[in-house]
Amino acid sequence: MARGGINKAVVQAARLAIIARGEHPSIDAVRIEMGNTGSKTTIHRYLKELDDGRGNPSDEPAEPIDGELLELVTRLAQRLKAQAQEPIDQAQAAFDQARTALEAQLSEAQQVQAQLGQQLDAQGQALANESAALHSTRAALQGEQTRNAGLSEALSGFELRLNDKDEQIRSLEEKHLHARDALEHYRNAIKEQREQEQRRHEGQVQQIQMELRQAQQSALVRQDEITQLNRDNERLLTENRGTLRELNLLQDQLKQSEKREEQANQRMRQADAEFTLLQERLRVAVLEGSTLKQDVAQQQQLNKELELKATTAQASLHALLLATASKAPPEAGSEETADD
Repeated sequence: MARGGINKAVVQAARLAIIARGEHPSIDAVRIEMGNTGSKTTIHRYLKELDDGRGNPSDEPAEPIDGELLELVTRLAQRLKAQAQEPIDQAQAAFDQARTALEAQLSEAQQVQAQLGQQLDAQGQALANESAALHSTRAALQGEQTRNAGLSEALSGFELRLNDKDEQIRSLEEKHLHARDALEHYRNAIKEQREQEQRRHEGQVQQIQMELRQAQQSALVRQDEITQLNRDNERLLTENRGTLRELNLLQDQLKQSEKREEQANQRMRQADAEFTLLQERLRVAVLEGSTLKQDVAQQQQLNKELELKATTAQASLHALLLATASKAPPEAGSEETADD
């Protein structure tokens, strides 16, 4: 059964146009002449009827073909061909335009895919760098925390030792006061010697001040400061014990003999100078303890900054992971577009 617009008259007109051009009216030629419409079976049936001179009972008898009919059929065939060719040309132009657009989209999609691939590689490298920085920051944080714990423990031990030394110093002060009361009547006789001892004491004070400046310079290195502080503490304990022994010996010598008075006075002066030196060194130790506390506070602040930096690095890593995950699906979509 023929499609809409295909009937025997149309087939006949196409057949006459082909014959007018001196060509053989085959089924394919007639179908092309009609604009590639109609089934070959229907065209074959109509051509066979026209060749055999048979038709439907309702068809009118075929009229003689003359020049006017041939001209009319020729013009009709040309018009039909032009009308059939126009949508074909339009469809071809639309197809070429669509193909050009699709090729441009494909090229753009390929460029976008290459850019996304480069961005993904860069993000992967950045992610690896951030991961390495995070591991390094965590290691540094753990090291600083361990070091801070050691410093805190050392500070606690130092405070305990300092408290013990304060008690010992107070005990020494009490004993020294008793010794001063016992030796007060000798001070007038040895005033000149005391002045000499005072000058020597001033020299020792200057020396201690120089040692203080050196200690302040050495305080820049915390580990060396702690080691030096421990050594100073041990030396202070040793000197305190020696001072106690000398004071006891001095008191015994004062009670035993008046003949050894000059020797006892000299030892007492030495004990007084050593006691003053111990007091100055104690003050230095207290200052060093304050400096150590400040270092510990600075170390704690540094630890907080490191913790904040680690948190910031983790947030950056998380944001980078989210950005990478959000860009992955568009890349897959671009690849599907490119494949289409």
